[in-house]
Amino acid sequence: MATLQLAQKGTPLPYTIGALAEYANEAAPGSYAVSWAEGNSLKGKDKAANAVLTKSGQETVGEAAIIDQELSSITSSADEQKWIQFAQAKLSVTNFKELEEALAQLDHHLVMRSYAAGYTATAADAALWGALRASAMFQRNLKTKPEILGDNLVRWYAQVSSLEFVQRLVEAQQAAVKQQQSSTPKAADQGSFDLGLTGIEYGKVVTRFPPEPSGYLHIGHAKAALLNEHIARSNGGKLIIRFDDTNPTKEKVEFEDAIVEDLRLLGIKGDLISHTSDHFQTIYEYAVKLIKKGLAYVDDTDQLTMREERTNGIPSRCRDQSLDTNLERFQEMKDATEFGQKCCLRAKISYDNPNGTMRDPVIFRCNLTPHHRTGTQWKIYPTYDFCCPIVDSIEGVTHALRSMEYRDRNVQYEWFFPALDLRQVQIMDFSRMNFVYTLLSKRKLQWFVDNGYVSGWDDARFPTVRGIRRRGMTIEALRQYVLMQGASQKNMLLEWDKIWSLNKRIIDPVAPRHTGLLKKELVPVTLVDGPEAPYVKEMLKHKKNAELGTKHTVFSSQLFVDQADAADFVVGEELTLMDWGNAIVKAVQRTDEGVVTDVQMSLHLEGDVKSTQKKITWLGQSPDVHPVEALLVDYDYLITKKKIEENDELDDILTPTTEYTDPAMVDANVGRLPQGSIIQLERRGYYIIDKVASQSELGLVTLVLIPDGKATNMASKHKDDGSAESKPKPKKAPAAAGAKGSPWDKGNASKGSSSKQQQQQPKLADESLGLPHPKEVVDMYETGRVYGDVGLDQPKDVTSMYTTKNIY
Repeated sequence: MATLQLAQKGTPLPYTIGALAEYANEAAPGSYAVSWAEGNSLKGKDKAANAVLTKSGQETVGEAAIIDQELSSITSSADEQKWIQFAQAKLSVTNFKELEEALAQLDHHLVMRSYAAGYTATAADAALWGALRASAMFQRNLKTKPEILGDNLVRWYAQVSSLEFVQRLVEAQQAAVKQQQSSTPKAADQGSFDLGLTGIEYGKVVTRFPPEPSGYLHIGHAKAALLNEHIARSNGGKLIIRFDDTNPTKEKVEFEDAIVEDLRLLGIKGDLISHTSDHFQTIYEYAVKLIKKGLAYVDDTDQLTMREERTNGIPSRCRDQSLDTNLERFQEMKDATEFGQKCCLRAKISYDNPNGTMRDPVIFRCNLTPHHRTGTQWKIYPTYDFCCPIVDSIEGVTHALRSMEYRDRNVQYEWFFPALDLRQVQIMDFSRMNFVYTLLSKRKLQWFVDNGYVSGWDDARFPTVRGIRRRGMTIEALRQYVLMQGASQKNMLLEWDKIWSLNKRIIDPVAPRHTGLLKKELVPVTLVDGPEAPYVKEMLKHKKNAELGTKHTVFSSQLFVDQADAADFVVGEELTLMDWGNAIVKAVQRTDEGVVTDVQMSLHLEGDVKSTQKKITWLGQSPDVHPVEALLVDYDYLITKKKIEENDELDDILTPTTEYTDPAMVDANVGRLPQGSIIQLERRGYYIIDKVASQSELGLVTLVLIPDGKATNMASKHKDDGSAESKPKPKKAPAAAGAKGSPWDKGNASKGSSSKQQQQQPKLADESLGLPHPKEVVDMYETGRVYGDVGLDQPKDVTSMYTTKNIY
């Protein structure tokens, strides 16, 4: 017997040789003893050591070498060997274009075939399956875009995956992974996707994401959407996007359109987009059926009395009224008569159940507000708890996943299936993502919008998908973080540091480097031996990523540096002017207060830049190339409490100052960047261009600081010392002011040392900078478009989002 040891963290995972060995064991049991080693603990340290075969005292290392050695003993068929070689050469590539061509060839070959090289499974099928199982690109597309792989290939792959020898290999690998995971401590805020779901059949799983179009998607919704998508795609199933539009009072077309676009930006595409309103007639008929079965009654009890009765387990006086009375009253509800408007339909479950959600819940109520899709056709609307199990069942949902806030209602959800003779749907719950200093209640977020504490649902201080994107969060980081959290059922209060740290790792390799100096703290520097005339030189935007291209840098004898840097200059010291070389300080002029007003230096370009402690950012002056005036913006949390309690009043926990602004000068290249560009201002941080100069009332490029995840930077800036000054003040309307002139125009630096524009109450912007936010711009449609992603191919006439200024 030969022993074959496979590395469960090999590169690539050695599924091909593993499948071939298990296939050989089908014909000759015991030919190979296949096992998955812990981690990558195989002979050798390079990636070739992803498998080790021991046979007759001889070891062969690496999947490719083992296949070559064992090929003749596994199969003698030339046709099978051809496909095994095809698997090794064509399906193990990392270039997707090459892989795509190979997949198309294989899909075409399988048009009229169940197996690759015969009428039954052969070694060829084992090798092809193994190569595809180990291919990250194939697996990703199988989950998210199976249609591009070809129907024949997907069919064949699913069929081979169900074969006994393949399942034996996969189960052994999964067992090895679980064994290692059980011995490795997990991070506190990470979970798996194991929800204990049953009845999983590959290709038959259907999940749904049912947002209510009464607000914009926030980070909690993103988790729900991504989780439902993951469960569906990983099991070859379908995802339904269903708008739960049963409350016309709160719902708007603009919210629905925004949700559609946000899901597109998240990379989530439903196989079906539906509305609960599509099923209003059917839901109404189920309500009548429930009445006729004696399982529902119309109640005209006033709201206060009904609440007291439900709380105390007292049956309603209407509970046992006749069938005819209930049908007549329900018709009055449908007709919205004066009496009908005082009634509601309640499910007759229990009046004293220990679970309060089972105490005859309301399932239909009157509402005369016109519906944004059905207009005035309906005057009665089902509750979410009633319509959800009905629509889930008739739309084919197999697994309903929702956050744990609904856990007490799960038993109510399940009650309706036998009561209405509906197909059962399995329901499971998962924990919400709750963050410190963060509100996720749409009602409370709406309060901030209505009271003008934010500029709209896309405000960078909001936890909406649009808000955090405007703050500089990438969709890739958001997706990775949500999937990293998994489907844990443990409620946690998360810090923001990890998600922003993840975002930093994603943007750092691709963020162009630029220079920015605070306008109020510019210090003129003269290079006594600098160039006679200014000149422009092309420099790499990112020294470690030449693909980002070049930028234009002005080299001149007249420079500007930051006051913070100049304050520490010592005559005679050598320092480094970044991207230029070393220089020696010759003279420093200061005011009586110690403010530096002028500096003289001489270049020392032969000096070693590694030997200096000070690396200085600078901007060169040129009559032809002017730096760009900008506004650097930073934000604090909207509330002062890490965890908001149920009885907290928002007025009592408002952060007095939530926006900080600094006028600045940035290099001219920044002025040509589009909205949504992410850059790094060297030694200052990462920024996203929130507005280009033409979009600003002051003609300034607006740059929003992107959090970097460092604990000190993620802490609240608010310090509550108990004094009146630290408490929120009544909001005042911001006053307009004119823009200040450029120091390049005046020929000298502006004076001043303050680096933050402090506000004394929550405001939309700094009044002293003249950034008014009039009342009418609070509406979502009066803000700019969501930046970052381009090429959204949604036609203009599909959604009203594109007929107005959209958030980037």
